[in-house]
Amino acid sequence: MRSYIEKYPYVTILVMWWFIFLSHLGTLYPNIMEARNFVTAREMLTQGNWMLTTMDGLPRYEKPPLPTWLTAFSGELFGMENIAALRFPAALITLALLFFMHTLSRKLTQNKTYALITTLVLGTSFYIIFAGRNATWDIYAHAFMFMGIYFLYNFFKNTRQAYKNAILAGLFIGLSFMSKGPVSHYALLLPFLIAYGVVYKFSGFRKKWLPLIAMLVIIIALSSWWGIYIYMMDTADATRIATKESSRWIGYELKPFYYYWSFFTQSGVWTIPAFICLLYPYLKNKVSNLKAYQFALLWTVVAVILLSLIPTKKSRYLLPVLIPLAMTVGFYIQYLFKNFDTTTSKWEKWPVYFNYGLIGTIGLIFPVGAYLYFGNKLDGYYLFYILSSIALFGTGIFIWHHLSVQKFPLVFYGTVAFVMFTINLGFPLSNALLGNPDYKAISKLNDSPIPVYVLDGMAPELVWDYGKISERRSENQLASNASSQPFGVITYHTKEKNKLDFLKKEFDILSVETFDLNPIDISRRAYKNRLKADYYIVQRKP
Repeated sequence: MRSYIEKYPYVTILVMWWFIFLSHLGTLYPNIMEARNFVTAREMLTQGNWMLTTMDGLPRYEKPPLPTWLTAFSGELFGMENIAALRFPAALITLALLFFMHTLSRKLTQNKTYALITTLVLGTSFYIIFAGRNATWDIYAHAFMFMGIYFLYNFFKNTRQAYKNAILAGLFIGLSFMSKGPVSHYALLLPFLIAYGVVYKFSGFRKKWLPLIAMLVIIIALSSWWGIYIYMMDTADATRIATKESSRWIGYELKPFYYYWSFFTQSGVWTIPAFICLLYPYLKNKVSNLKAYQFALLWTVVAVILLSLIPTKKSRYLLPVLIPLAMTVGFYIQYLFKNFDTTTSKWEKWPVYFNYGLIGTIGLIFPVGAYLYFGNKLDGYYLFYILSSIALFGTGIFIWHHLSVQKFPLVFYGTVAFVMFTINLGFPLSNALLGNPDYKAISKLNDSPIPVYVLDGMAPELVWDYGKISERRSENQLASNASSQPFGVITYHTKEKNKLDFLKKEFDILSVETFDLNPIDISRRAYKNRLKADYYIVQRKP
């Protein structure tokens, strides 16, 4: 089995990608970031707003449009109601990221096994899985940037094909900007340049100045054209949104400098190996390629430091760190491939037994644990429960057996299989935890026989479910409605008071229903009031 996995690395990567990133893409409800993307994509198709992008009819210039264009293209091909289709471009760009990781890792070390290890670690890291299965901007920005870095690495290392590498590097770095602005330039490219300069040095540029200039021109052109366009065509809104976005980086979600110091935990099943690979004094004499290890380690650490300098912090902002971290982890895993069965030190072996023994044990107890946890909620999901129980229990036995005989490569591949089975067979079980007896889709109002107005806006998820651009009205506009015909009004949900009290003197107000898009009931911690909206029918008094 091991020989086949390593003999056909691209097949192995493709199979892993299909299990983890492609299966059950439409299972979860769209989150707030996806809803913004989906609504903007829908309005590209229905309103033709491809350049001056909108969300619910209002300017939406916070993010460059490339990911939304790709989402819209997929929606046009497979249907805008097909959530899996809307997420497919993100999964596809993740596959490209994995292939480029394999290629760069192999060039960096001239070692095919290391390249495969690194790619499998990346593809099974928690936040990579999260980003690659969601139709948001982050995975596009960092995937395109990594592709640009691959060609930039070739540009630095080779004197031949300088123009080709420079142009392709400029293209992909520019596409990264078109995906999420300068985020990846700061979090992934700048750390790469620092690490490369320290470890490999910048040399041989005497014959590369013209290709370098061509690269910079391409980057600047791709990075600036859309911003210039929206500024010229809609100066007021472009300026307002740019000011708002820039202020969020220094006054929103403020966290202390050390907030990211546990960054290695975002790799999920690789948390302990990720911590150990950062212990340079321990690993420096054990890795197969010291310079490449120093480069990957420095790239990782510098990325964390630079992100820590920004006052605004969120866990998902660590996504770009996981890319060089996977390369760093790869050196430690490669060391275990070669030496685990001959190592006599208990201090080296116990973290391995603990980490992978824990994963194997989770697989062994999954059938009983899942049955006790889900209980009668398994009704309708027994097929996935049975299949995932068989697969994870068998994987647990596989991991423990090969741990006991010290065949670490198979332990590693068993861990990758554990993640694959968890997503492919266990992921549908997440729906067993859902269920909101008060769930009501607001989309039913799309075909309302009376006019429906929105008083104070709606959450992006509600806008997406509504299915069309809402007709917003201010309090004054509603109060001045002279029609004797009834009309509907949607407001944010509130328990305190009727938000239409200002109409009581001249209008009859009937509270009709509350729409609730929460997939879970109100007793759960993740329940969100912003996913609710109250609906009234209003008619002028005779």
